[in-house]
Amino acid sequence: MRAVVLVGGFGTRLRPLTNHSPKPMLPVGHRPMIERLVDRLARGGVTDVVLALGFKPEPFMDAFPDGKCGDVNLTYAVEPEPLDTGGAIRFAAESAGINETFVVANGDVLTDLSVADLLAAHRSRKAEATMHLTGVDEPSAFGVVALEGAADGGIDRIVDFVEKPEPGTEPSNLVNAGTYIFEPSVLDLIAAGERVSIERSIFPQLVEREGLYGFSTDDYWIDAGRPELYRAANLDLLTDRRVFDRCEAIAPTAVVSSSATITNSIIGEGVEVGAGAEVIDSVLLAGARVGAGARINTSLVMGTVEDTAEVTGSMVGAEGVVPAGSRLIDGALPDPAAV
Repeated sequence: MRAVVLVGGFGTRLRPLTNHSPKPMLPVGHRPMIERLVDRLARGGVTDVVLALGFKPEPFMDAFPDGKCGDVNLTYAVEPEPLDTGGAIRFAAESAGINETFVVANGDVLTDLSVADLLAAHRSRKAEATMHLTGVDEPSAFGVVALEGAADGGIDRIVDFVEKPEPGTEPSNLVNAGTYIFEPSVLDLIAAGERVSIERSIFPQLVEREGLYGFSTDDYWIDAGRPELYRAANLDLLTDRRVFDRCEAIAPTAVVSSSATITNSIIGEGVEVGAGAEVIDSVLLAGARVGAGARINTSLVMGTVEDTAEVTGSMVGAEGVVPAGSRLIDGALPDPAAV
């Protein structure tokens, strides 16, 4: 089984963490997000993945120089210009010569969904396309579906698909969870070389031709594209929320003072945490530096927090420095607007 993984976005909502690194290469539990996604696809029978690349393709190629991620073969399809989700899927599929049933996955989605179950459901209904669905409390931020039958789990035909509807107008609480099974015929709906949204253009066409099905599950699922959700995706690995994935709180190469206090946090590779520092509900990414007596709370830190500084509800990118004794509350360094 082959898969296209969409990893070409700019990661705007995670700036400044993504100033120099594409979002799927950010770590989740000491491993790049893309590695955990490919592992999941492999568990479902995927043997070959083509990465649909746009923004900063080099870090992906550098991370997998032999074209392998675990036992999965990787190839790269670098868009000559932004083609949106639909255009990127067609470009990548054509680049890899895909001409049979294939998987598509968004690169910032972490889930325990069984791709094998999704494929079996797809084939059971002889669908043209099948979309993984999950129920959420606030569906208006996503693509929302209405099903032909009761939304009680399993597979059913999608009779309406609305991308990011106005709050209060959603046809259900079931949303597009970012993993699909496509037949090659779906690619015929996407004009070659053109910028096309799979969500706004292609899914409505598939609804009209009665070829789009939804497979709803209550598996763990999170869209890690926003700061609070990226942080949660990391911290969830310290709990029993995940079926397959776990991680240690402190990476082996981290240097943490014996007088520092670490509470429900992940301390990444090569991180230094000074004497008397306190880290709560936070993620310190590889290379971060936290000085003596500093306090980090509900934050994402990739740069430097100097002695006795306080960081709360914020992001500090690789080039960010929070000066000694200062406070950063609900902010970001460097300023994302300056990028």
